[in-house]
Amino acid sequence: MDPQQKQLLSFPPSADGSVYVSDRVSFRTEGTQRVISVHGVVFAHYAVEDRAAEAYAMIGLFESGYATQIQIAESFSYSVRSLRRYQERFQAGGVGALVRASGRPLGSVARRSKQQGRDQTILHLKAQGSSNRAIAGKLGLSETAIRKRLRRLGWQPSPESGESSLPFPGPPHGDRSAAADVSDNAADVAKITPDLTPRRQATDEGTPIEPPPASLDCDPLDRSMDRLLAAMGLLEDAAPLFARADNLPRAGVLLAIPSLAASGILSIARKIYGSIGPAFYGLRTTLVAYILLALLRIPRPETLKEHAPGDLGRIVGLDRMPEIKTLRRKLARLASRKASQQFGRELARHRVAERGRVLGFLYLDGHVRAYHGKHTIAKGYLTRTRLAVPATTDYWVNDQKGDPLFVVTAEANAAMTRMLIPILEQARDLLGPRRRITIVFDRGGWSPKLFVKLIAMGFHILTYRKGRCRRVSEKRFVWRKANLDGRPVKYLLHDQPVRFLRGKLRLRQVMRLTENGHQTPVLTSRWDLRDIVVAYRMFERWRQENFFKYGRQEFLLDALADYQVEPDNPERSVPNPARQAVDTELRKARTHLGKLKQTYGDASLDYIEGRTPTMRTFTAADKKIYKEIQKATDQIRELTAKQKSLPTRVPLADARPGQNLVKLSTETKHLTNILKLVAYQIESDLFHLVRPHYARTEDEGRTLIQTALQSTATIEPIDNELRVTLSPLSSPHRSRAIAALCEILNKTETRFPGTNLRLRFAVAEVSELAR
Repeated sequence: MDPQQKQLLSFPPSADGSVYVSDRVSFRTEGTQRVISVHGVVFAHYAVEDRAAEAYAMIGLFESGYATQIQIAESFSYSVRSLRRYQERFQAGGVGALVRASGRPLGSVARRSKQQGRDQTILHLKAQGSSNRAIAGKLGLSETAIRKRLRRLGWQPSPESGESSLPFPGPPHGDRSAAADVSDNAADVAKITPDLTPRRQATDEGTPIEPPPASLDCDPLDRSMDRLLAAMGLLEDAAPLFARADNLPRAGVLLAIPSLAASGILSIARKIYGSIGPAFYGLRTTLVAYILLALLRIPRPETLKEHAPGDLGRIVGLDRMPEIKTLRRKLARLASRKASQQFGRELARHRVAERGRVLGFLYLDGHVRAYHGKHTIAKGYLTRTRLAVPATTDYWVNDQKGDPLFVVTAEANAAMTRMLIPILEQARDLLGPRRRITIVFDRGGWSPKLFVKLIAMGFHILTYRKGRCRRVSEKRFVWRKANLDGRPVKYLLHDQPVRFLRGKLRLRQVMRLTENGHQTPVLTSRWDLRDIVVAYRMFERWRQENFFKYGRQEFLLDALADYQVEPDNPERSVPNPARQAVDTELRKARTHLGKLKQTYGDASLDYIEGRTPTMRTFTAADKKIYKEIQKATDQIRELTAKQKSLPTRVPLADARPGQNLVKLSTETKHLTNILKLVAYQIESDLFHLVRPHYARTEDEGRTLIQTALQSTATIEPIDNELRVTLSPLSSPHRSRAIAALCEILNKTETRFPGTNLRLRFAVAEVSELAR
């Protein structure tokens, strides 16, 4: 992946040199230039030596409400007092008052000597290949201070040093493919990108950037030569070739390519899977095709038969899109590598690096996928039907905005109390040992003993309290109001400490009182948060439930990826079916005994109140009922003894003797879950980008993105660019919003995977619509 493809979208990349001021603001320094971004959009760009420009940018960030004075001062290595002085000068004399005389105080001789020694140490460590963060840790300084010191010393990274480039860099050097480019004139390329040459030829993962593949075909609509080479084992992946196409259906999905490229999925897949062998549809084509098809709401290979493969193929630069059997075969070949777990972890690691500080709260919940096939597999409780059905359970971890981070398939529908620790161990590995993380889950993970272990692991917990608890007098509740995530929030809350495990575990309980008088207790180990923030983050758990519903409906998250099964563990402990049968009989016997006692009581009451005609009649009925009660009591005693003699759990082989012990194959399903997860993340990134330009984003944002992705577009390869011109949408304001999105995506300078063609997006007739 090219260095310029690292730039995206609402969340800026977290490469070396990026500093996060707040959840919305970050800046990046390279050489003598610095770029400040707000929500991924460039806010200011200036030379590092220009202190007046930096002071003006800091004042703008504070006055616009993007960050506090403390955050700005700490990030830019100023004191709060200096920032206030800059504000006073700006208010008194404007921008000109921010300029100061050149030079700086020399300080004492001892101080200069100390600084010179430190400078030599920094240069020595840098020459050994140490990162800025490692040097800062050794010297007890901030990473920003190290970066500034290197800049003042005039240190420049060598081409092999792996330093990242500035935002929106140009294309890499290297061999250019005549098949992938429309123009073969190298001088034309130099004119188009004169000053955007990157300093290195490596991705963030450390693997060198490969030149785009070449093609021997001249006609993009006839790839017979490439198919012949693939059949002979001489082609690993067909190079995308584009021809002009007017009003190509669903070509708007190319809006997702910048997000797809920045997700790192192609470079990570290349590192993990390498190749899937000689093929016309190779690894890159398979992944790009599957994700784009998911965004087009074609999430299963079986549904490809309803669409023209030629039209879909032209979207990705091929003569035909891979069809049902081909796509199934490619997924099966990838699944045979048994690397989907590692693939998902590396993608999550890349996502964590991009998201920066917005992963302080992680939401964890299980999603049960019902199975309706012929095989006998373990059962899981399906909440929608309130039944235990044959199923498989996946545990998803989402960030605080509801976007999925990674997924884990539970062994035999294991409960959340058993899955929390292994899942959080993975989360700790992804987020680092010192990251402060609050894990949010529902009552399925309730266990005070487990809470003690989680807190000892360095996690904070936030969950609902399970079971009965003492009601709080309504007079003790107070109104709390706040503006969180840009939305006004108002709750009636009561805050108090509570203890569990005989006082060993002390937690904080925030109780919410609803309009109908219901009290909802929320427990947390976070004592530093306001009570309204605790309640808000807990109730935001429904974002994850909404993701499950959206995934089922739009991406067929519950659909089977294949019909393969694999042997189950015969030693796996399962409930004893013989004991379960005895439990059923015992419940029936106790129910019958209760009815007999009720009948006996009714007969006695009838005799006392005179409704029984004679004493003989009452005595006969009494003896008959008494005998039945004695018989039922003896039966319950026998069943209870039999129940105690049977073990509660037995090995699976003993529970199902003579049966074929199988479970559903998880590798292909896990791989497709990861690809759909990336597709959802891409849609979310586009959603966040269009938010400032569309007033009804909260209600119609995803619908707008879906409409744009499904829209027709004209594809035109010109010189070193691939121009994608979308057809106007249903109304001018929607077209203007997508046009603004196109402008943002154009700034990423993204190249279509496998080519040197830069993507250029536009909306047709947008100028006329604006008038």
